Amino acid sequence: MSRIDAKFAALQAEGKKAFVAYVMAGDPDYAKGLEIVKGLPAAGVDIIELGMPFTDPMADGTTIQLAGQRALEAGQDLEKTLAYARELRKEDDTTPIVMMGYYNPIYSRGVDAFLDDAVAAGIDGLIVVDLPPEEDEELCIPAQAKGINFIRLATPTTDDKRLPKVLQNTSGFVYYVSVTGITGTAEAQTAEVAPEVARIKSQTDLPVIVGFGIKTPDAAEAIASIADGAVVGSAIVEKIGAGESTADVLAFVKSLADGAHRG
Repeated sequence: MSRIDAKFAALQAEGKKAFVAYVMAGDPDYAKGLEIVKGLPAAGVDIIELGMPFTDPMADGTTIQLAGQRALEAGQDLEKTLAYARELRKEDDTTPIVMMGYYNPIYSRGVDAFLDDAVAAGIDGLIVVDLPPEEDEELCIPAQAKGINFIRLATPTTDDKRLPKVLQNTSGFVYYVSVTGITGTAEAQTAEVAPEVARIKSQTDLPVIVGFGIKTPDAAEAIASIADGAVVGSAIVEKIGAGESTADVLAFVKSLADGAHRG
């Protein structure tokens, strides 16, 4: 059983939904970024999504783009992002870590080398937004062979014809993107999301987690109530970008986690 599977089983036993937090590795710099990541489990985060900074983040809105720029300017790279996982694993061997980003840095490192390094660092899952199911042989299949979950995005435009293809080699959980467009823009609407989550769940036994457009504890609670959990990224990254202290960022994260856990 993977850490992700174990986490969802434990949450289900407690009657709780999952809270997933996204942060950009290396934002605003290596040391503070690592301090925040290390504080996430105690703030109630069930799964950590670790953004891999990239020069051309086409699926991301301004908030995440700027976070990536700050991280790259501070010298963050794929090796240092893997180092975050290694550092967290020294004190936490249960919280799942999912790396999220684009294929180019992984391809540049070499898929086999990257996967070996990711396994050694304690990475549990990958979300690679620019690799469609048609490219599963590139990374998805090799990752799963190494025991790393490959998590797929489903969107409002993923129709019934496309959905089976999206679900085909997905593991860990399904990430439902609640709004059409880039990160950090429109707000998720529970009434619109609920039937989509139900549609996906009718096709898979995997947990369905909803992200994009969740910015407050109340929104996290509302979304978690109709899914298996909620993801918040841009709202957290905004606090980091505004220069808030680590303690204040983590207090905000805890409020979001408390909301999702009430869902």
